[in-house]
Amino acid sequence: MTSPAKFRLWLIEDNALFRRTVTRIVADLPGVSAAEGFGNCEDALRTIEQGERPDTVLIDVGLPGIDGIEGIRQIKARVPAAQILVLTVFEDDEKIFRAICAGASGYLLKSASMQEIAEAVAEVRRGGSPMTPRVARRVLEMFSKLAPAQQDYGLAPREREVLERYVKGFTNKEVADQLSLSVHTIDSYNKSLYEKLHVNTRSGAVAKALKERLV
Repeated sequence: MTSPAKFRLWLIEDNALFRRTVTRIVADLPGVSAAEGFGNCEDALRTIEQGERPDTVLIDVGLPGIDGIEGIRQIKARVPAAQILVLTVFEDDEKIFRAICAGASGYLLKSASMQEIAEAVAEVRRGGSPMTPRVARRVLEMFSKLAPAQQDYGLAPREREVLERYVKGFTNKEVADQLSLSVHTIDSYNKSLYEKLHVNTRSGAVAKALKERLV
């Protein structure tokens, strides 16, 4: 088995005790060649200007001087390949959105355990985007609001119920049994669904339902 590629990890955090604790933990992670802590973005940026380059950065949002979000932007401008993982107490929509737009690859809350932080570092190194679960939910909610409004095909409640079951893979007979309807009635709903969705087959209806998130 090959050993993990070596990488340099920085932590930018103004709370000295938390910074020392996390730096000590991440320094022992597989692949970490060096772990360094900074109390502010200015010191980290000066170190970059002096020629050092981090591979992965853990950064707080609420920092004195240059805040974490601007810090993310400036670090990415200087080291585009750096993977940046937010580690903060802030979970409001604005900070999450701005951090992601600035170039953050993940967003963790400080309530995360040291094991979760270590796992997040490993995940971001693999190309993932680790997030505290409730932050991930907020991100999904934010982007769903930005998505184009779904087209209204005028599906009746019962038609939508039939379509939902088709998406789950149930047959006409199974759908009929679940809804206490006859197969003939289900066939009638199929005809109506196809007309409203502008498709000719059941698979076409399922594909459109999945693509446009109709159910």
